[in-house]
Amino acid sequence: MGKEKNNFMKFHSLFSLVLLFMLGSATTSLAQKKQYKVGCVGFYNFENLFDTEDDPNIRDEEFTPEGSKRWTPELYQEKLDHLAEVISQIGTDLTPDGLAILGTAEIENRKVLEDLVKHRKLRSRNYKIVHFDSPDKRGIDVGLIYQPKYFTPTHVEAIKVNPILPSGDTLFTRDVLLVSGLFDGDSLHVLVNHWPSRRGGAKRSQPLRNLAAMSNKMAIDKIRKRDPDARIVIMGDLNDDPTSPSVKDVLQAKSKPKKTAKDELFNPMHEYYKKGIGTTAYRDAWSLFDQIILSGSLLNPRDNGYRYYKAEVFNKPYLTQKTGQFKGYPMRTFVGDEYRGGYSDHFPVYIYMVREL
Repeated sequence: MGKEKNNFMKFHSLFSLVLLFMLGSATTSLAQKKQYKVGCVGFYNFENLFDTEDDPNIRDEEFTPEGSKRWTPELYQEKLDHLAEVISQIGTDLTPDGLAILGTAEIENRKVLEDLVKHRKLRSRNYKIVHFDSPDKRGIDVGLIYQPKYFTPTHVEAIKVNPILPSGDTLFTRDVLLVSGLFDGDSLHVLVNHWPSRRGGAKRSQPLRNLAAMSNKMAIDKIRKRDPDARIVIMGDLNDDPTSPSVKDVLQAKSKPKKTAKDELFNPMHEYYKKGIGTTAYRDAWSLFDQIILSGSLLNPRDNGYRYYKAEVFNKPYLTQKTGQFKGYPMRTFVGDEYRGGYSDHFPVYIYMVREL
């Protein structure tokens, strides 16, 4: 008991989870108890988390008190309250600290993340921030928050998605955020994404998302040249499903862990997509745009390091619209310029990683 207590104190709230593995045939089984430390990593599209001030360098006028959405400090604070409530709950089924790392999308700037992590429901976790301004014309960026007692960044980088299109036009889209570091002593590389939208049609805009996927692939190849066993997590709002060309063909993400080699990618969200479970809805159809994709080295690590345990979509009933035209959809903040007082038009996604004690 003393040894277990020391382990708990050493790793703070990296929680010990007891899992039961059933061994044997259809007629006999043996339950073997094993103890694990658990870490939770997630992604959440915040649906336009803007502050209330007008930044002359971006198109944020609608999110001001005088703008079309009448975006007041009171509504901004309510939005922060809602997001903090969700974040405070994700992952707490298996670890009391919840999310060790959270990638975010649709944030206006670093300030909104600073306001969020100072919220009373999150303050005790001491979240730190990684953020760069992106070239998106509306000023929306990706970012990452992390608990320093779990994760220590050693390298951060904003990776440009190829800005010059075959037509010669410039693509102003979100950068890919690469954050490399140590997750409780294990190396971990996290790529946070928000790929180009389907505006103009899914087929017509597909090459843009393929470019974003290729930016990830090139970054992964570069990481693996230095470390063939690198642990890598790709996360984000991809504006594509697990079966879309960007994910299936460019990233070549596999749908089955047993068929994924250590130098390949595994997409645990594929199984949810097959079951009709999504993270965002449009015209009464679900899409699973929010995904977390893993390197094969997280399935069967060569050392006693962290490995993938399971993935989840955080789609609690309180996040779902109960009535009206959008009944069953994620309860969003706005429909057009009409304030609905919801959380986000996307559900968060997250994974558990475990290490055997």
